[in-house]
Amino acid sequence: MTRLSVEMLAADPVEPITSAGHAQLGIAVLLGIAVIVLLITKFKLHAFLSLTIGSLALGAFAGAPLDKVITSFTAGLGSTVAGVGVLIALGAILGKMLADSGGADQIVDTILAKATPRSMPWTMVLIASVIGLPLFFEVGIVLLIPVVLMVAKRGNYSLMRIGIPALAGLSVMHGLVPPHPGPLVAIDAVDANLGVTLALGVLIAIPTVIIAGPVFSKYAARWVDVPAPDRMIPQRASEELDKRPGFGATLATILLPVVLMLLKALVDIIVDDPDNVVQRTFDVIGNPLIALLVSVIVGIFTLLRPAGFGKDRLSGLVEKGLAPIAGILLIVGAGGGFKQTLIDSGVGQMVLDISKDWSIPALLLAWLIAVVIRLATGSATVATVSAAGLVAPLAADMSTTHAALLVLAIGAGSLFFSHVNDAGFWLVKEYFGLNVGQTIKTWSVMETIISV
Repeated sequence: MTRLSVEMLAADPVEPITSAGHAQLGIAVLLGIAVIVLLITKFKLHAFLSLTIGSLALGAFAGAPLDKVITSFTAGLGSTVAGVGVLIALGAILGKMLADSGGADQIVDTILAKATPRSMPWTMVLIASVIGLPLFFEVGIVLLIPVVLMVAKRGNYSLMRIGIPALAGLSVMHGLVPPHPGPLVAIDAVDANLGVTLALGVLIAIPTVIIAGPVFSKYAARWVDVPAPDRMIPQRASEELDKRPGFGATLATILLPVVLMLLKALVDIIVDDPDNVVQRTFDVIGNPLIALLVSVIVGIFTLLRPAGFGKDRLSGLVEKGLAPIAGILLIVGAGGGFKQTLIDSGVGQMVLDISKDWSIPALLLAWLIAVVIRLATGSATVATVSAAGLVAPLAADMSTTHAALLVLAIGAGSLFFSHVNDAGFWLVKEYFGLNVGQTIKTWSVMETIISV
């Protein structure tokens, strides 16, 4: 992973690209974010272009020379893509392998066969959480919602009673648990330990997903009682299910990168000797790039071969898996550029200076900043990247555990109250056949519960 030297930022040995005071910098930040919000919401401009223009506007409002603003933006974009771009690509390939091989279907069908009507909401949250570990949120929705609709229709269940737990599982994984892009970017920005963040993320995700999923779904089902829309229920041919990987092999492949990263964190804690051969070995195999790469290679034999995939189909699958993430990579990269522009303008140091006189804890401050940006832009990724850039200097003197919690606070804030400026809002609305009001009562409230 690339690192932002927050220790250097806190000590401020690097001259900011502008000599603006705190008041001008504060106004520049607000105006820069306002430009991004306006371009995304009013003019429907792609988030990549909006973040790029917003970064230049921020520098201009702060009185920084344009050439230095461009240098900061491109440096931030490059370091962010270098840090998380390969991981996002490998995650996309693994998700595509899981979907096309029928491995996801195998997990879903196996668990559903053993579920009772009473345990169904808990089963759905379990499925979504497991499936959601390696998949992007949007991919998880496309993969799971048809299954949710089939279960609701076939078992005569309330759609919200089944659907909300599935959405909660996907959303919590997306916001709190690496190797998802948001947490990875925040880890990179505040120089947190990935293994510790992953362990704490999973620990916090368990009670969160229970409250926002099975528990809240009881109320959501009362507020919004709608049947599963027939037009969205897929008709799957029986031959599609003839060849697919086994349940155990699929589950092991999905969990392999998480296990390797957790083992690295455990060895780091127990051995605690950088020169030890065992620790150095696990530092390599537990590196997220190696962990995901190993899982992809293993997946060729555990997922694709049993499904009848030959060598000729592998290249096409990888190409199709990578194609949809171009936009995500650009948004994440531009978000990193915006973050670096904030830092190089002296905004990070300004936040550090001002927050010394505040009684607001750093974790709450990080959460609030992410909440505001999330509400304004509708993008969890933009909220995560921007908030991480603003609060990165606060992590300089934090312990390993507190730095990990700072990442999780940012991730939680980035999920707050999804509404009409969020693509996920419309995805859920259309798949479930809801109107705007019903979507707010269910999906938006669920997201807020997760965040809080």
